[in-house]
Amino acid sequence: MKLLLRLSRAIDWLNEHIGRVVLWCVLIMVLVSAANATSRYALNIASNAWLELQWYLFAAVFLLCAGYTFLHNEHIRIDVLNSRLSRRTQIWIDIFGTVVFMLPVTGYIMWLSWPVFMNAWTSGETSMNAGGLIRWPVRLLVPVGFFLLTLQGVSELIKRIAYLNGLIPDPVEHHEDPALEQLHVDEEAQK
Repeated sequence: MKLLLRLSRAIDWLNEHIGRVVLWCVLIMVLVSAANATSRYALNIASNAWLELQWYLFAAVFLLCAGYTFLHNEHIRIDVLNSRLSRRTQIWIDIFGTVVFMLPVTGYIMWLSWPVFMNAWTSGETSMNAGGLIRWPVRLLVPVGFFLLTLQGVSELIKRIAYLNGLIPDPVEHHEDPALEQLHVDEEAQK
């Protein structure tokens, strides 16, 4: 289990750092949007490339931060019934949902999206709009984003199983930095 917890920490570290970097795309997206609107209305100059860049940045934030969101337990949950159950039962429901629903769906989406990316890459697909951007970078975001989400699903599964075995504290509790918190727990266990 120690090896699996190391893998979990590595995945958490990866998604934490990718998430923190990609979050800067929100600022860039706002600046591009403001510049695009200003040039369009104040200078009467419009650009499809700038508009598409906004969409690409939004896609990057949404897709590449999905694993980061899952790591921080900020994803959408419907806890009407789940919140009334014991903590162990909730963890078992999380395990079941991850194994039966999340991992198969994210794997299937990766499998379906890869040929779409490859087609865009090999054909040099570009936007049909005048002055539009190439499409392969945004097409690549789908399999990469779902790969990161799949990795985080594996990490969360490992942490929940370790919690049920009494090896780590509750992985769903909010921690400032889950990867560092887990490292601290492991260091304490080694002492």
